[in-house]
Amino acid sequence: MATTQLSAAPRAGVGKGNSRSLRREGRLPAIIYGRARSPQSLTVDARDFERLLERVAAENTVIELDIDGAMTRTLIREIQRHPVKRNVLHVDFQELVAGERVIVNIRVVLQGIPAGVRLSGGILSQVIQELECRVDPLDMPSHIDVDVSGVNIGHSVHVSDITIPPGVEVLDDPGTTIAVVAAPKEEVVTPVAGVTPETPAEPELIRKAKAEEEGEAEES
Repeated sequence: MATTQLSAAPRAGVGKGNSRSLRREGRLPAIIYGRARSPQSLTVDARDFERLLERVAAENTVIELDIDGAMTRTLIREIQRHPVKRNVLHVDFQELVAGERVIVNIRVVLQGIPAGVRLSGGILSQVIQELECRVDPLDMPSHIDVDVSGVNIGHSVHVSDITIPPGVEVLDDPGTTIAVVAAPKEEVVTPVAGVTPETPAEPELIRKAKAEEEGEAEES
């Protein structure tokens, strides 16, 4: 389970004007909610939050949120970004309750070189990058390893084929394809317009034709 910390502060003001003012000051508007608490408006340092996103997988990392000295375990549930600039505008945190299972997306990591790639030059394609899982945050892995070393050309790995870590319930359909090994593509030569393919050269005749040899013999 990946865990990191982030400082936050209660936010008194609400509304678009207040949010714009916070962003100008280098702060991000945020909210925390959960089954055992009422929603609370917060602010977090914009630069600290951007640095956090660079080093962790936001969707399945437990964030220990320090709110004025009180530590609360949370998950990031939504990150709102500017549609063009892509900078973060708002963050939603969900408080975690001991024993309460949550639904998260966990990253899939392929392990090994498929036999079809190693022996026959096949092409490995990863079809899905994450699995939707239900898990207790205390048992939440940062990723799920999928061994593809035995996969041959024309074969796939499905959800039903993989080893699921203890305490994790995968919600995706068991028949969902995770990765596939395809045959290598044949090289196709595309003719260029206006260019006539060259005619193969005639082989050079080193030895004279038999009839010609016989004619020369009669003359001599």
